[in-house]
Amino acid sequence: MDASLNRRKFVQASVCAGCALSMGGTLLAAPGAQAADALPLTKELSDQEALYYDKLDDLKIQCKLCPKECRVADKERGYCGVRENKGGVYTTLVYGRPCTLHVDPIEKKPLFHYMPGTAAFSIATAGCNMECKFCQNWDISQFRPEQIRMIDLSPQKTADLAKETKSQTIAYTYSEPVIFYEYMYDAAKAARELGVGSVMISNGYIQEKPLRALCKQLTGVKIDFKAFTEKFYKETCSGELAPVLKALKIIREEGVWLELVVLIIPTLNDGEDENKSMAEWIVKNLGDQVPVHLTRYHPTYKLKITSTPVKTLEKLRSLMMKEGLKYVYLGNVAGHPSENTKCPECGAMLIRRLGFQTQIENLEDGECKKCHTKIPGVWSDPLVKISG
Repeated sequence: MDASLNRRKFVQASVCAGCALSMGGTLLAAPGAQAADALPLTKELSDQEALYYDKLDDLKIQCKLCPKECRVADKERGYCGVRENKGGVYTTLVYGRPCTLHVDPIEKKPLFHYMPGTAAFSIATAGCNMECKFCQNWDISQFRPEQIRMIDLSPQKTADLAKETKSQTIAYTYSEPVIFYEYMYDAAKAARELGVGSVMISNGYIQEKPLRALCKQLTGVKIDFKAFTEKFYKETCSGELAPVLKALKIIREEGVWLELVVLIIPTLNDGEDENKSMAEWIVKNLGDQVPVHLTRYHPTYKLKITSTPVKTLEKLRSLMMKEGLKYVYLGNVAGHPSENTKCPECGAMLIRRLGFQTQIENLEDGECKKCHTKIPGVWSDPLVKISG
């Protein structure tokens, strides 16, 4: 493959991809797929000093980015596999080293109350700070960067390409953006200066200090809320629930637009009592306006449980709305009416969805045209304050 950056070809391909967003147009696919002939590949890991770590004795360090707080000896890496101790200096190996680039519809993230119908320039690097047994993108999240194809793309070039492809937002997604924190932060900062927003699609497994700093650059966050029990987080995700709950509160406090996705898995996190408790916690701590997406599970990676019955999702949606949540959607159920956004006051259809296609019907300037109820979200400019 020609490793030279042919910007004109790239932008032309991007515009074509943008026209095909409803079909999930791809610019540069994940490992194993055919790549666009437009981006510079590299085998060199980055050598950028990481943020948020403490130096210890004997050239050891302790990471302070995520709740795992890995203690890492010289020449070793943290749990995520992309941060390495080099002589007592903690280094991020994936700064400016994405492994995949797509132009996606923002609905694919999924974000339903954030710039509907627009494009998101979506990037990821290798690595993750959890190992979810149901991970859909395990072929990048559970690999080390030297095991997969990497692209040499600085934060500024990332922002520039987002702008050139007419993407209103950069989405840090697919793997876990927390582990490429420095790259995400600098790309989001550069994008903001170009009038382009940034959304983090994350597991929320991050410490308070880096999260609050990052929120100053982000315009939206979608958190994969795995379950509402420590048991699930520990046994199925190699993580903890408590730090995620704290992170959700911080995101809300910082005023960044927030949506939640809960992948409902039969026998593991589909209990009515658990989901009732989750809904109660969300209403109490995040408010009743936070969109919650209940997503249908299908067998993948290490988990081979039978797919979630649609009736289970419908039952849990009804339960959560009875607890006070105004916007509860169903995901991975093609054509289901619960993909649509309706006014919680008068019932008017606001946004009609079919897959990733959207049609705005009775929503104008962030309010229902029928009854003038304010609908919370980011509707016209990602750099403008949340409405509703």
